[in-house]
Amino acid sequence: MRINSNLAKLAAVALSITYAGLAHAELNVFACEPEYAALAKELAPTASIYSATTALQDPHQVQARPSLIAKMRQADLVVCAGADLEVGWLPMLQMKSANAKVRSTDQGLFFAADQIETLDKLASVDRSMGDVHAQGNPHIHFDPTRLLNVATALSAKLAQLDPAGAADYQKSLADFTTRWQAAVPRWEAQAKGLQGKKVIAYHSSFRYLFNWIGIEQVADLEPKPGLAPTSGHLASLLTRAEQGDILAVVVASYQDERGAKWLGEKANLPVVMLPMSVGGNDKSQDLFSLYDSVISLLNGVK
Repeated sequence: MRINSNLAKLAAVALSITYAGLAHAELNVFACEPEYAALAKELAPTASIYSATTALQDPHQVQARPSLIAKMRQADLVVCAGADLEVGWLPMLQMKSANAKVRSTDQGLFFAADQIETLDKLASVDRSMGDVHAQGNPHIHFDPTRLLNVATALSAKLAQLDPAGAADYQKSLADFTTRWQAAVPRWEAQAKGLQGKKVIAYHSSFRYLFNWIGIEQVADLEPKPGLAPTSGHLASLLTRAEQGDILAVVVASYQDERGAKWLGEKANLPVVMLPMSVGGNDKSQDLFSLYDSVISLLNGVK
């Protein structure tokens, strides 16, 4: 009886250790955008990570499909840009998935924009202003300093949800931080020639990128945020472009190129499509190659 009792205790301990290891390995992360799926992979390489969108989709406009609901139902952690970028679809997914774990930032909900100071906050908004964000521009992943701050906060959130894996998350964060901080001076050196250049761009998708490397977006292809370019607005942009100081017309990988191409042809300006996130082109396979790609594409403008 005593031998059986000891064996039972040993089996229970072994089962407990095995369960703890499996719990760490099987943490389910639901990322609203591919940049946060990529960041989660850097910090939690053994987790199961799913991205609700791709870099070829507008993250403002997502359908609450049954497949997304099922993925959110299984999630231990939901990681999103925040600043109301997902306000049109995330609440519906939360409601339909009935997953209480990911309804509150006190538990398994994480907003990147909550971790940093956003650009372009507004004291008040109304419908006449178009698709603007009172909490600031949500496309923060193109600012390397802000993104590293987000990584630090996300690592802490992972450890909160999975204490057994805390040491591993800390180790992954340290490794990512070392590689990221080594890459930033290289990117800044490569982008030095872009400082002071002017572009016309679609929306404010690259606001943080331009702010970081010193590019000025002098005009927007949208007459108002969220509205497609009109013929009258494009005509006014052509007048602006004729001043001769514009480097290029810039669009993101998910945006309609038609207005940009028209302006480019009429003003004899190059049109540059930048990957909005990881997977936005063949070269953008992770966060590091995403930065490599956008700087290379901008430097390649003749």
